[in-house]
Amino acid sequence: SEVWKILGAVKTEFERFGDVLRKAQEKIKEADDEIDKLVGVRTRQIQRKLKIVQELPSQESLLYIPDETSENEEAENEGSSQ
Repeated sequence: SEVWKILGAVKTEFERFGDVLRKAQEKIKEADDEIDKLVGVRTRQIQRKLKIVQELPSQESLLYIPDETSENEEAENEGSSQ
């Protein structure tokens, strides 16, 4: 009789555990779908911008590429002003 009670309690807890896992799987799938959607959108945006840069004459395309030297100087200036 005691064994059957314990087995019944284990069965109930296992069913609850299964429900929790199913809900977690659903949320993970939703997050995965959202990531796939965002990656697709961002990839297309980046590809469009790269295509625009590729189509520019070489001198003009350099205007869209940040100068690493000036970026480093700006970062140093911001760090020293704090």
